[in-house]
Amino acid sequence: MKNYLDFEKNIEKLEDELKNLQDPFQNQGLSKIETKKISNIQSVIDQNLKQIYQNLNPWQKTQVARHEDRPKSNFFINNLFEEFIPLEGDRFYSEDKSVTTGFARFNNNSVLIIGQEKGEDLNTRIEKNFGMMRPEGYRKSIRLMKLADKFNIPIIIFIDTPGAYPGAGAEERGQAEAIAKCIQCSMEIKVPTISIIIGEGGSGGAIALASSNKVLMFENAIYSVISPEGCATILWRDPSKTLQAANAMKLSADDLLSLGIIDEVIKEPLGGAHRNKDEILNSTKKALEKNLSNLLKMSREEIFDSRKKKFLSIGRQKGFQGKIQDSKNLTIRDNFYENYLVLLKKYKYYVILFLLCLVTITFL
Repeated sequence: MKNYLDFEKNIEKLEDELKNLQDPFQNQGLSKIETKKISNIQSVIDQNLKQIYQNLNPWQKTQVARHEDRPKSNFFINNLFEEFIPLEGDRFYSEDKSVTTGFARFNNNSVLIIGQEKGEDLNTRIEKNFGMMRPEGYRKSIRLMKLADKFNIPIIIFIDTPGAYPGAGAEERGQAEAIAKCIQCSMEIKVPTISIIIGEGGSGGAIALASSNKVLMFENAIYSVISPEGCATILWRDPSKTLQAANAMKLSADDLLSLGIIDEVIKEPLGGAHRNKDEILNSTKKALEKNLSNLLKMSREEIFDSRKKKFLSIGRQKGFQGKIQDSKNLTIRDNFYENYLVLLKKYKYYVILFLLCLVTITFL
């Protein structure tokens, strides 16, 4: 049974009509299949889908990103990779089933797979904690990322989470520290890392695993520091202002690409990734092949430097700092001196006057 969103009600009616026409065994028994009418209705459905999905607002894209039928991480793991060997446990507390991890082969290359998994039905969603990772999930990821770095194995990560689990037990076991350590590990390793945001990329729960050389994103996925509902509740005290919040947050793939937060948008089939899973699977495979091939040509130091450059450059292109010329050796210390020089130029006359006063007082 298909699930439809609020803005797809017209599509639902047309597809119900199409289904009845395609079924020759109806209540009255055998009936003639009207192929011409079927073809016309299918054409109308395609036109409506195209019109709707070419004009989605950010809140509607949020709904598509959360669609129940949307392909999850395990779908891509099972269909893109060979010889997948799952590995479990963080060696500190327990196994976190909201993230699937293990080694596999992709185009005859060994890779580490990390996939945040929401689950397919109610039972698996409860088992997977709706994709919300606990500290042990991040610590498991750290353990395996360090192992992959030791043996020079590339890492492929699938992001799909509303955020890290905010429960009392998770906080007691060091949720914030686990996320921070995961980001630190992601930035320090010297193997190629590719993150793909396939659905929701929520808050620190997503950025912990999205600090990669390449961050790819599905066309109708979202990536933000907070959910639109949460943002609307905090800023306007009104959860109904989700559209206003979603517009302000710039959480869509196109907005994030223009801001330099992500590196590439993977186009989805007409009507979303859930309508043609084979097509989105093929598109994802091509994107992975291209990016992994480019990264494998680089040395370990080049991979580390490119990742550092990528994240230190975010926000500079359109910010007050202006475009940086060469950030290959850019560090936080360099950034401090750069800010210092800007301030010095701005207040140079006050500095000169201060120095003259200081010299006069010294000689008096």
